[in-house]
Amino acid sequence: MAHTDKQFDEMLAGLDGARPPYEGYYDWFCGEDLKGLRRKSAEAEAFFRRIGITFNVYGQEEADERLIPFDIVPRIISAREWAKLERGIEQRVRAINAFLHDIYHRQEILRAGRIPQHIIAGNDAFLPEMIGVNPPGGVYTHIVGVDLVRTGEDEFFVLEDNARTPSGVSYMLENRETMVQMFPELFTRLNVRPVSSYPQLLRRSLSDSAPQNSPNDKPVVAVLTPGIHNSAYFEHAFLADRMGAELVESHDLRIEDGRVVMRTTQGYQPIDVIYRRVDDAYLDPLTFNPESLLGVPGIMDVYRAGNITLANAPGTGIADDKALYSYMPDIIEFYTGEKAILPNVPTWRCSEPDALAYVLEHLAELVVKEVHGSGGYGMLVGPVASKKEIAAFEKKLRAKPGNYIAQPTLSLSTVPILTKAGLAPRHVDLRPFVLVSPNRIDMTPGGLTRVALKKGSLVVNSSQGGGTKDTWVLGD
Repeated sequence: MAHTDKQFDEMLAGLDGARPPYEGYYDWFCGEDLKGLRRKSAEAEAFFRRIGITFNVYGQEEADERLIPFDIVPRIISAREWAKLERGIEQRVRAINAFLHDIYHRQEILRAGRIPQHIIAGNDAFLPEMIGVNPPGGVYTHIVGVDLVRTGEDEFFVLEDNARTPSGVSYMLENRETMVQMFPELFTRLNVRPVSSYPQLLRRSLSDSAPQNSPNDKPVVAVLTPGIHNSAYFEHAFLADRMGAELVESHDLRIEDGRVVMRTTQGYQPIDVIYRRVDDAYLDPLTFNPESLLGVPGIMDVYRAGNITLANAPGTGIADDKALYSYMPDIIEFYTGEKAILPNVPTWRCSEPDALAYVLEHLAELVVKEVHGSGGYGMLVGPVASKKEIAAFEKKLRAKPGNYIAQPTLSLSTVPILTKAGLAPRHVDLRPFVLVSPNRIDMTPGGLTRVALKKGSLVVNSSQGGGTKDTWVLGD
């Protein structure tokens, strides 16, 4: 397997064989027959087709629903590595919640001058309607997905925080179920920590966040989906089913006597917690976008009165806004009094003249992202862009510098995938999932590993041709 000095290979340490977390797996792998493994790989694909795990690609009419490719070589993380990630992510999530409470109440961080006002004031993700609102239990981000990249043995960076509605957890669960079915012996042999309790933990975490004054004996939880045409609809239905919660659309809900109620076969029943997969703007046509058919008219009044929990809270998007990302180390220090355990990727804010000058000079070697963009759209990856693309992007950047940030092209770590010829290295990232309730923070040992299937590609998004792997965290 070709090995370059530049990239950290998580499985193989040059000619010395496997790194410690992978030793057990690699010994097993070397004793397997490649043909047999390729057969298993085809089996896995057939399984995913059968259960219908697909995602929609926006803007591509003919390829509406696609299967996300799955690779059967797991990504393995040692107990020690995981413990550090857990500490760093928990610190980050606590800081994000404290920041959200502050920014919608006293705004101490702005008064202290740690973040410039314009980052908040001119930002679509900041919802003035949330000022002074206290979510039940004080939790803003009930479900967080933190995107991590790795560049070396002990070098993990946070690439972004997903505080609005992080998706992908259904792939984490399905990938694991598939691997357990195909290689049951490996899980006991290697002491891989399970992830299957996530739906139960999600249910408990949401129930613990219910309003105190509920008319129900035990909290009633529902998942609000925009409907079958949403790209993550599979996941909405999957999670509702696994949690034993109702899957509802806006027309199943209404407001009665100051509570949100859902239509059931026995008439209307009050709900306590809505895990919403509908964006802020569409949540309440009376408060936000009046054209929206996906929301519930008047739900924000019920929320302000403390009679429903919305997970995640409206307005959490300000915490994962890319303009704010570069201030995260300051935010963590401001609210926890500690230095960030997990560093950010170094970031130039193009709104600052010196930074802009540097970025314009070095476009060919940087990654430039739109501040409010998502899913890999509206970005420039300098090292693989043509002169023409760079020139076109430079025009956009000069016209609206405040819309962009830039980052170095990191030398992302690789994990092998199974190809026709055997193992080949591909770049990966990792999205662990965190659950926050008033009294605890739970992190599932693992997460979603996305892998760039094209040789040399750094883009792992499924909409851009990426795939996924099962992520194994080893027990002690």
